[in-house]
Amino acid sequence: MSSKKFNITSSCSKTSARTGLIKTDHGELETPFFMPVGTYGAVKTQSSENIANLPSSILLSNTYHLYLRPGIDILKGAGGLHKFMNWDKAILTDSGGFQIYSLANSRKITDDGVTFRSHLDGSEHFFNPKSIIDIQRIIGSDFMMMLDECPPGDVSKKEWRKAVNRTTAWAKIGMDYYRNTNSIYNHHQVLIPIVQGGTDSDLRKQSAEQLLELNADIYAIGGLAVGEEKDDMFSTIEIMDEYLPKDKPRYLMGVGTPADLVRSVARGVDAQLFTFGGTINIRNSKYKNDFSPIDKTTSSMSQQYSKSYLHHLFNTREVLGLQIATSHNLHFFINLMQKIRDEIKKNTFDKWSEQFLNRYEK
Repeated sequence: MSSKKFNITSSCSKTSARTGLIKTDHGELETPFFMPVGTYGAVKTQSSENIANLPSSILLSNTYHLYLRPGIDILKGAGGLHKFMNWDKAILTDSGGFQIYSLANSRKITDDGVTFRSHLDGSEHFFNPKSIIDIQRIIGSDFMMMLDECPPGDVSKKEWRKAVNRTTAWAKIGMDYYRNTNSIYNHHQVLIPIVQGGTDSDLRKQSAEQLLELNADIYAIGGLAVGEEKDDMFSTIEIMDEYLPKDKPRYLMGVGTPADLVRSVARGVDAQLFTFGGTINIRNSKYKNDFSPIDKTTSSMSQQYSKSYLHHLFNTREVLGLQIATSHNLHFFINLMQKIRDEIKKNTFDKWSEQFLNRYEK
């Protein structure tokens, strides 16, 4: 994808919020958007048809998990993840950097790459900047994340600097390799570098400037929602709005509450039981005799079933309860992003977001 395949269609005059359109070989994506998470090539309790009917034009899967199960031989035999899961829209795959970061006691990171032990059977594996691209070529995702080092939010500046330097070195190797290899399924794949630097403004600037030299089509903001204070996270996103190109999409990784999404869009980001009136803990006993609909404005399931019934399903561990709750939440997030896009287009996002956050965070 060249930058010509991303066009900004509208913007908010009082914030950095904007809408745009990304064109891929598996359809067009209106930004900002939410990606349903299908870690293993499936969104829990939902079929590919269910996800398409949300409607969603993209889902997020994970290279680390797909590499371990079902494995790259099966994915290659199936003709890639799109065919394997009967999904004809876009897919983004994380590189697995965060999952490897989570394996603190069973992985070793060096300048050459990452050696780790599978959380499934303890077998040893190795990822480097080139192999992670080879794996994602076989998966066939439309958007491939580079291998990066994702340190915790509470480590020293020295550790953040080390991660920035290593991430940059890997990105240079990965981008060169990417530009000298091709998709094996005859559709274009985009490789996305990840800006690191913790919550240190100087390191974030350094990381962004180094990665901008690669002239990538999309840039990701990584290393957030890993233990840092919420105010520090949003300050860092504001810094990224200053340093990243205005004419290219930005992907904010790992941030997913409704309030966080609204605040992040206001800072120029394009890309997680919730309602527009606030959150519902359906296990709470107060819903035992509440026969009102789960929500009157979200999915058909939310309107058809009562809070009392869903409370009962969760208490009895019925799978239907998870299906209803998942469907509801996915519809909520898709509707939320559509509402955000509509408000940006009307240039009323600033006022609407203030009202939403006052209501949601009260």
